[in-house]
Amino acid sequence: MATTVRSRTSETPAGLVAAACSSGGGSHKQTQSGAENRQAPPTAAPAAKTDPVAFGQDMRKLWEEHVTWTRLYIVSATSGLPDAQPTLDRLLRTHISQAGDLVKAAKANDQAAVAKAKDAWYANADDIATFLSQANPSNWPVDEVKAMMHTHLDQTIGEATDRLKGNHTQEIADYDAIEDHILKLADTLSAGIIKQYPDKFKA
Repeated sequence: MATTVRSRTSETPAGLVAAACSSGGGSHKQTQSGAENRQAPPTAAPAAKTDPVAFGQDMRKLWEEHVTWTRLYIVSATSGLPDAQPTLDRLLRTHISQAGDLVKAAKANDQAAVAKAKDAWYANADDIATFLSQANPSNWPVDEVKAMMHTHLDQTIGEATDRLKGNHTQEIADYDAIEDHILKLADTLSAGIIKQYPDKFKA
């Protein structure tokens, strides 16, 4: 979330902000040379406004893919499947690589490494929340965004833990909760961007 477009999953809220808020060209003033009036160049057409519903759907798709590929990595990594590393590479950013470190440490039952990876992961989530809040403080209060990020991490840890313990019915329920929460987070981000740049979106 925080951080570049390689695929749909690797897009970020910052990238969507840039896409939504791109502006059109400016106008040109008419000038004079001696007694002649020079015709002004044609004014560039105003930038097309973004459909807020489509924008929200794109944001949801972005985050839903994020949790889907994270789950695929958890399944592969905890089961020792050969696609674990390619799946992690599909997601790879600092935030996700730290999640990979946490899963690997938990699988090895290395509690010191688990604690270290967990602290680093939550610190990175706080950095992401701070970055987002600074970009849109009126609509994304830092405490609110941090709370949402922490819930996401808590849920993902629960999912990975239940997977490792063989609690498969619970891990599926965990993922359902993760999906529900991430869609709420996506909607919070979309609503904040639309409120911050109302002139960029269709009424």
